[in-house]
Amino acid sequence: MSIRLYDTSASQVRDFVPIVPGCVSIYLCGATVQAPPHIGHIRSGLNFDIMRRWFAYRGYDVAFVRNVTDIDDKIIAKSRETGLPWWQIGYANERAFNDGYSALGCLPPTGEPRATGHVPEMIEMMQELIRRGHAYEVDGNVYFSVTSYPDYLSLSHQELDNLRQPEGEGETGKRDQRDFALWKSVKPGEPSWDTPWGRGRPGWHLECSAMAHKYLGPAFDIHGGGRDLIFPHHENEIAQSKAFGDEFATYWLHNAWVTLSGEKMSKSLGNSVLVSEMVRKWRPIVLRYYLGTPHYRSMIEYSEEALREAEVGFNRIEGFAQRVTELHGTVEPAPQVPPAFAEAMDDDFGVPQALAIVHTAVRQGNAALAADDKENAVARLAEVRAMLGVLGLDPLDALWAGPAQGEDLHGVVDALVKLVLEQRQAARERKDYATSDAIRDRLSQAGLAIEDRADGSRWTLNQP
Repeated sequence: MSIRLYDTSASQVRDFVPIVPGCVSIYLCGATVQAPPHIGHIRSGLNFDIMRRWFAYRGYDVAFVRNVTDIDDKIIAKSRETGLPWWQIGYANERAFNDGYSALGCLPPTGEPRATGHVPEMIEMMQELIRRGHAYEVDGNVYFSVTSYPDYLSLSHQELDNLRQPEGEGETGKRDQRDFALWKSVKPGEPSWDTPWGRGRPGWHLECSAMAHKYLGPAFDIHGGGRDLIFPHHENEIAQSKAFGDEFATYWLHNAWVTLSGEKMSKSLGNSVLVSEMVRKWRPIVLRYYLGTPHYRSMIEYSEEALREAEVGFNRIEGFAQRVTELHGTVEPAPQVPPAFAEAMDDDFGVPQALAIVHTAVRQGNAALAADDKENAVARLAEVRAMLGVLGLDPLDALWAGPAQGEDLHGVVDALVKLVLEQRQAARERKDYATSDAIRDRLSQAGLAIEDRADGSRWTLNQP
């Protein structure tokens, strides 16, 4: 069965047919590094990480390029505001993004080019666009003529007569106000590079076209990003790249936002939730579960309550895996995921439906444990590990084996809690149930959940 994708440009689900059989090439618009990442930024990286993992599971050789926009209007504005050099701001925040991707278990991209490293490729593209009559220079600015490209707005399906193009400072001399900047002439105090038209800096849209062409060639399979990039960014990328002569992307995939109080989470609105702070409050694997398991095209309304619900759901899976391992030893992932899971993932990366298969297997596994059915319990865990591995959520994987916040004290806490549980058990044996209940209540207040089983009591840590 083939993988099917919702293609924004076609407004429908299409069968995925790669340009090169057995290979898939993906370009993802990555970070604009004027500030540290919030969980809305990282959601995009997570969604495409899961897609990439599924392509790899299906046997594809994946080339995955995620760029870094390290020069644009926002970074320059931040430099003016803080007094710090633009490159220092960009580099610090680039590292913060990569720390966030790594913390949440995203595989590193095949390539991660920076915009500032590809000015020569941008100049070559502009020269060819001018030669072909699709671009023109005025006062050191280079603009793309939108009316020169008949298929402009084929992605966002807008009407050209109603178009209002976002415009930056100093964009003078346009022949048509709907034209957009490929290159911006130098301004006092701003970074600049030499070009045949004088010193200046690149426009945002041109950066991605030049990098996609260099690393994935004139034609590649999938271009991805947040749905807020459909216009103007991706629309303008298509126009300049195809006018240049590239076939560009075959499929366009866009993930939805993380919202807060109904608004898109963004730095400009001041409603962001920084990843660096979130991983102090929540285990990174729980954050991955929360951000990665809704369908990539569905909005996520952020709330602490929703995160706690996600934690409870993941803890059920993790608890089953731990119990089987404690009773029966290490269980390796199954060589293949169940067919129903694969069918869900093949259908436009249907993670919610796939996750339902995971939870069904967990329930079946827990029933097998209760019935002392080792064979079925082990078989279900093998399936669960295979499915979670594809999603990057296997709690037994070495990826998550390192100590999270505070887990270096786990052994000490475990010994102390076991001592208290022994006192509680002694109280129960002498039928002092008041003391037994009081101990349990105190442990619960301390954030520990106690599970009484036939083979003794077991504790787990609840997130405050």
